[in-house]
Amino acid sequence: MSTGIFVQVRLGSTRLPAKALLPLPGGSIIQHVMRSLQAVPAEVRALLTDATSRSALEPLAREEGFEVFVGPEEDVLARFCMASRAYETDCVIRATGDNPLTSARLARGILAEHAQVQADLSHYLGIPWGSGIEVVTARALFEAERDSAQPDEREHITTFLYRHPDRFRILEAPAPSYAAFAEGRVTVDVPNDLREITRLFEDLYTGYPIEIGQVVAWLKEHALADPETVDGAGRGNA
Repeated sequence: MSTGIFVQVRLGSTRLPAKALLPLPGGSIIQHVMRSLQAVPAEVRALLTDATSRSALEPLAREEGFEVFVGPEEDVLARFCMASRAYETDCVIRATGDNPLTSARLARGILAEHAQVQADLSHYLGIPWGSGIEVVTARALFEAERDSAQPDEREHITTFLYRHPDRFRILEAPAPSYAAFAEGRVTVDVPNDLREITRLFEDLYTGYPIEIGQVVAWLKEHALADPETVDGAGRGNA
C-alpha cells in the first residue's frame, strides 16, 4: 500500500493573507508543518496548492523534501483525487498548511489504528485543534468525487464521507492520554492565533518539531492564566 502525505495549502486567505508563509521562530508556518510530518512514514510527500500559490511555495517545498502538486483552487476534493491518481497512492494523510504544530506522534498513532480496523476515514477526537491529521483511503475519496454535489463537499474533502456513515467506515478515536486537551487551539487562522503560537514557539522551540506532550502542557498552563486565549475544538482537528 502506498501512502501519500498531502498538505492542503494556498496563499489566498483573506483573514490572514499568505498565512502559510508567515514567520515563526525557526521558519515559516508551512516549513514547520512539513518538518513535523517528516517523522511520519509515507512514500509521497507533497503540498497540494493552486496555480497562483505555486511559485512562492516551491522553494520551501524543495528545501524540506516535498513536491508541489497544482490542482483546482476551489474544488479541493478534485485536487486531492488528482494528486492521488498522479502519485498512485492508496492511502492519504491529509494535513493543512496553517497547523505548524501538527503532531507526527498523533499522525503515526491514528495511521496505525486506521490500518488495524481497515477504516475508510480516521481521526482523533479531543486533541488540540490543529495538532492532528485525517487518514482517508483513495477509494473513498474517489467515491466522494463521483457522488458529491454540494459545494461544501467539494471544498472540504471528507464532508461527503461524514454525511454518509452508512457507506463509509469512519473511525473517530478518542485522544491518547498524552494529547487529550480538546479546549486547546494551535491552528493559525486569525492574528490572535499567530500571536499565541508565536509565544508558544518562543517558549518551547529548540530547533526540532515540538512534541505534542509539551504543547498540551503549555496550553494547560496558559489556559489557566488566561482562559480567553484558548478556543474550543471540534471534529477533525485537521
